[in-house]
Amino acid sequence: MTETLRQRLADGEFIVAPGVFDMISALTADRMGFPALYMTGYGTVASHLGVPDAGIASYRDMVGRVETIAQGTKTPLIADADTGFGGLLNVEYAVKGYERAGATAIQIEDQEYPKRCGHTPGRRVVPVEEMARKIRVAVEARDARDFLIVARTDARTDLGLDEALRRGEAFAEAGADILFIESPESEAEMAKIGERFRGVPLLANIVEGGRTPVLPKARLQELGYSISIHPGSAFMAAAAACAGIYRTLKETGATIDATTPMLPFSEMNDLVGFPAVWDFETRHPER
Repeated sequence: MTETLRQRLADGEFIVAPGVFDMISALTADRMGFPALYMTGYGTVASHLGVPDAGIASYRDMVGRVETIAQGTKTPLIADADTGFGGLLNVEYAVKGYERAGATAIQIEDQEYPKRCGHTPGRRVVPVEEMARKIRVAVEARDARDFLIVARTDARTDLGLDEALRRGEAFAEAGADILFIESPESEAEMAKIGERFRGVPLLANIVEGGRTPVLPKARLQELGYSISIHPGSAFMAAAAACAGIYRTLKETGATIDATTPMLPFSEMNDLVGFPAVWDFETRHPER
């Protein structure tokens, strides 16, 4: 029997979860044997709607993406749910909806609405007890204990690390399975977080160009972390690749001399499942 994400964390396994934002990224990562995938809010909103991750996407937008990704992959999926999309009743619906959609874990943050993407300016947080109530509702709303609640605080940037640590303690007491102290700004701060929450699974948000140091897995483990998510790596690489190939096409009218790597057409066909279509058509010809 495959271990649940809860069991893997309890066994001390470090979880590296790449960010996925559409089905091409999800299918690609799913084949690579990661212990979990992370459905990034920033990348999903950008790829689905073409707008910033600034509270514009709705619950319906996001739960639909969760279902598409979760049902199309085999790897456990940690899914961003912003603030829970509103008040306590919205949180209950979000938890039940994400769990039915096939996610393994839901991430809820303590920002005011409209929220802002982590590592960006302008993030304001709600009172700590308001968020603790959301966590208690989330824990109560889930059907299975192995559906994990990730509690994130964005307090560090504007209110300081001590306030973020205080909130983490309140969220753990409210029943959160994983704590996500967003945007620590040095290894020393990350070490302080690890020391404060020994025995509690901690999540590190690794964003190239963000506020937090980009550290290797071994160092994160030393600092006391259990999970690293890498939400932006793939979509930033994909955007750069698109820009490169489009630039070549615009400048030369062809891709003959393109230096941007491209997946061979045959491998792309395999990734999206054409061999199964061709096999079906062989067994069941239309005429």
